[in-house]
Amino acid sequence: MDMKINATVIILVSLLCFTYGSLASESHTEKFSRLPAYQNVKLSPNGNRMAFVENVMKHEKSILSFFNVETGIRTLLFQSDNRDIKINWYDWKTNDILLVSVRYASKRRGVRYYRTKLFSVDTSAEKNELKPLLRKQLSKSSNHIQDRVVHRLSQDPDHILMQADLKNERKVNVYRVNVHTGKAKLFERGKLGIVHWIADSQGNIRIGLTQNQNDGLTTIWYRDDEDDDLEKLFQYTLFQDKPLRVLGFDKDPQTLYYLKYDGNYRALYKMDMQSRTSTQLLKHEGYDVSGRLIYSRETQEVIGIHDIYSPFGRFYFDEKHYAFHRSLEKAIPEKNNHLVSKSHDGNYYIMVSESDSSPGVFYFGDRNKRTLQELFEQYPEVQNMELPEHQSITYEARDGVEIQGYLTLPLIGEAPYPTIIHPHGGPGARDYRGFNPWVAYLVSKGYAVLRPNFRGSTGFGYEFAKAQMGRWGLEMQDDLTDAAHYLFEKGIADKDRICIFGASYGGYAAKMATVKTPDLFTCAVSFAGISDLRQLRNRQRRSAFGELIADAQIGKQRQDLKERSPIEHVKKIKTPLLVMHGIDDAVVRVKQSRDFVDELEKHDKSVTYVEFEHGDHYLSVQENRHSFFRELDAFFYAHLGSAEL
Repeated sequence: MDMKINATVIILVSLLCFTYGSLASESHTEKFSRLPAYQNVKLSPNGNRMAFVENVMKHEKSILSFFNVETGIRTLLFQSDNRDIKINWYDWKTNDILLVSVRYASKRRGVRYYRTKLFSVDTSAEKNELKPLLRKQLSKSSNHIQDRVVHRLSQDPDHILMQADLKNERKVNVYRVNVHTGKAKLFERGKLGIVHWIADSQGNIRIGLTQNQNDGLTTIWYRDDEDDDLEKLFQYTLFQDKPLRVLGFDKDPQTLYYLKYDGNYRALYKMDMQSRTSTQLLKHEGYDVSGRLIYSRETQEVIGIHDIYSPFGRFYFDEKHYAFHRSLEKAIPEKNNHLVSKSHDGNYYIMVSESDSSPGVFYFGDRNKRTLQELFEQYPEVQNMELPEHQSITYEARDGVEIQGYLTLPLIGEAPYPTIIHPHGGPGARDYRGFNPWVAYLVSKGYAVLRPNFRGSTGFGYEFAKAQMGRWGLEMQDDLTDAAHYLFEKGIADKDRICIFGASYGGYAAKMATVKTPDLFTCAVSFAGISDLRQLRNRQRRSAFGELIADAQIGKQRQDLKERSPIEHVKKIKTPLLVMHGIDDAVVRVKQSRDFVDELEKHDKSVTYVEFEHGDHYLSVQENRHSFFRELDAFFYAHLGSAEL
């Protein structure tokens, strides 16, 4: 199918800019440090409305709006400063009703925490008000999470199913909630200690999950219908057995999809619930299957799964579904084209087109007219810059384990380059291809960047992911050291100009590098990084599954934790450090950096310390993000110079 791309941006774009204008004089740094200009575009079921968030740099606001495709009118629904109030998620219930989850920050005894509320807004009304759902119960409840939708009940335009522990009884009930009035009626009473419910495609509660906080025993319960008792379907123990994840039901309620390890790698299965027989649908040798199910908007049937190792990032059960993606590839070649939203009849869709070197552009597609119209750019200030592609590389760690990573070389200067090793956070996460504004900024300044998927990263099999357990600062850290030596051996990195920079776990790794390999790195940068594993473990133990997780992931022997804590080895540090942290970080407390910096200063070590007011773990506040990049820029220039040196 041939498609015509309308090079003229449709009326939506001109409307988006009418209120706030732009920053005509932003610096090179601010072009990369901005929050995405637009994100999370969602089409209504009939395709006539699209909801989206605009992040406005000038006013430091995130604006949730919807655009009426037929009338050309944009309406502002909600705005957030990303400090105390943040737009969490949103999606269409009907052609008119938009569900909006909002996250609120609060403090109790000086400790910051977050609570969520779910609202609905009627976009067809003269006045677009956000109406709270579970309205009557909000004031009675001390439970913080009230935005979990179990089922949207597509055949019932007035109700959704939500789960919540409204009376703080440690019972997660399911409620049938009216999206117009917010009134809730008990639909399924909590039982067996179930913490998560799953409904089938018809809205019947069929599956519940329980987890024992003492021993990690996880049970997935199942029933055929509401009159049956729940029975055990699957069972495993956290940190001892390979986990299993239920994805959901097909349109046929007797077909269930789930992810389970086959040997070392996770595979996709479907189960016939009448015979309890399972069939493997997809497995990769060397990589895990991951992602959520893909449902046909037209038939409501499961047609595949999102999977990064399949064509177009999707594995379809029927080859015919790839035809549309191939037509998009033909229309916009040499880009990764991702469908992000579709109308129920499939005629209208939203697509994001991006590449390693090009930030995302949103398009509105009309399959009947065979047209694509550009909507807006995620990072408009850098859209036309010439940037490099990432190279997928592998290197061998000192013990023979193969480590995959992404190497991005600058388009200016020549090897050996000033270089930055950039470990990801988590550590139960991984790096991918695609546009990354942090990496793009660094290479635009002439630095080579390597992002290793070190041991503990997910997606490379069970044993590889499990290698993080109790091993922070050990083999995981050696993988980063070996990454630097790999670049030296290849003539890529300048031994006298190489730094390590990470956030969260990556921030811990940067700090640990300065004590474990004090002569290796020219400089180190840690944002929101852990420095004291004992402190982290003590805090973790106070949360759900705390002791179980802390013992398995972090460790429990006092001397061992001390040995793997950077704060205990400050005397060894020779490397200049830039340490940054958000004051209101609820994931890694700012005390982790404050205590570390205090020790550095006591021992007269070279450190620059920056705290961000209202700062969270994700640099959600625009000015904080700008400040973060400015500090990076000055620090790296001071220690790595420029590509021309």
